[in-house]
Amino acid sequence: MQECCSASPVFTGMDPLYKRALGWVIAINSIMFLVELSAGVAAGSQALQADALDFLGDSVTYGLSLWAIGRAVSTRATVAIYKAASLLLMGLWVLGSTLYQFLILGVPEAQIMGFIGLLALLANLFSVLILVKYRAGDANVRSVWLCSRNDAIGNVAVILASLLVWWLGSAWPDLVVALLMSGLFVWSAKSIFTQAWQERRQAQ
Repeated sequence: MQECCSASPVFTGMDPLYKRALGWVIAINSIMFLVELSAGVAAGSQALQADALDFLGDSVTYGLSLWAIGRAVSTRATVAIYKAASLLLMGLWVLGSTLYQFLILGVPEAQIMGFIGLLALLANLFSVLILVKYRAGDANVRSVWLCSRNDAIGNVAVILASLLVWWLGSAWPDLVVALLMSGLFVWSAKSIFTQAWQERRQAQ
């Protein structure tokens, strides 16, 4: 709470090192989207496909974050609100597709789930290490950190789901993880929207 109440200026991303870090993270997420989507379709895993969409969403939102740096507070807050809306829509899409998958219950390939989940975890941990010193800032900066941190958590859940799918021979762990990730998208959207809306009102 002290940081929130101090007179120190809020970090807005105006740092060449931060922009370079964002560029690296965008490249990592774009590559992992293609890898994980292909693997998710091949393995029949809803959790992997949901995580692949998260990589795609992050690539787009990080690109918007990079574009918004240096612009007016109201512009940065509006971009953050847009990112929150896209996260919410993504969460609802994952929820709907997962509920549909419950009617089919095809057992995914646990080995592919585990391997790709581990690869995604390493990619996100690398992104987290790149961004960790920029975890505090305005809604635009904070949304990048929240997405990267939550992605790493989601990857751990996918790996655990793959172990349970292999052990139980059931699709239920995969589907439960996809539902949890949907909830994570919605929670992140709410958190980003709340801060962005406050910043936009203060700017006005």
